[in-house]
Amino acid sequence: MRSNLNSDWLSKLPLDNISSARPVSGGDINLAYQIKSSDSRYFLKVQPNHPSDYFDHERAGLTALGDVVNAPQPISQGEINGDAYLLLNWIDTGQGSQHDLGKMVAILHQHHNQQFGFDFNHQSGNLTKNNQWQNSWVTFYTEQRLDMLASASADNHVWNSWRQTHFDQMRQQFINYYNNHPVEPSLLHGDLWSGNYMFSGDGQPVLIDPDAFYGDRELDLAMTTIFGGFSQEFYQSYEEQYPIPSGLEDRLPWYQFYYLCMHLNLFGESYGDSVDRILSNY
Repeated sequence: MRSNLNSDWLSKLPLDNISSARPVSGGDINLAYQIKSSDSRYFLKVQPNHPSDYFDHERAGLTALGDVVNAPQPISQGEINGDAYLLLNWIDTGQGSQHDLGKMVAILHQHHNQQFGFDFNHQSGNLTKNNQWQNSWVTFYTEQRLDMLASASADNHVWNSWRQTHFDQMRQQFINYYNNHPVEPSLLHGDLWSGNYMFSGDGQPVLIDPDAFYGDRELDLAMTTIFGGFSQEFYQSYEEQYPIPSGLEDRLPWYQFYYLCMHLNLFGESYGDSVDRILSNY
């Protein structure tokens, strides 16, 4: 993928007097740029060779999060010369506290809905996450998350009969538990690892790059435990704002599996041992 945008491409953005466009970090899946105009700075995401609707889910997710907590603001979305783009406000980076971050995530999770799901599906690499609305968390999570991953793992040749057997047993335990423990749909970030939060120049926590939908808030919390970057202060602050039912440690593996198996599909067998450690408990 190219790293620079030419003047013809930039001229089609809905901005006046663009003075510069430079690549910046934040483009693992998309290209990312800082755009300067005569009056402001912007963060631009570009996905080459895709239509405008490529960013429908992200724009809707940022809008939903931004109505509740700090998140980048979508300014414009479109397609230029066959490339999808999403234009956001620029946020300077600074230092902040895990206490404030924990409180903000808890506030996000206290924003509830009547159903599980979201208005748009999400594309992650070669995997499409089905966000069709459901009344049942068991139905949503097993059929629209777990089953999709098991099927994709088989298609990607990172699955075997041992994994399938233990997956089936884990899936059934999940069903048995949540059939008797109702979940209230919370607005989730959906990909809450340390790379997807930042602190603004004035020290405020900001959530970026969401994979938003309404689900069990413990799914977000499970993601925070996998790759690090969240201190005990984060969890204490979260608990003060929105206490967690007892037994969380027993439930987390059901959700840790989701993220690890997603990585198994996207990045290969280097995540196989982590997936197997969870499956071996079932």
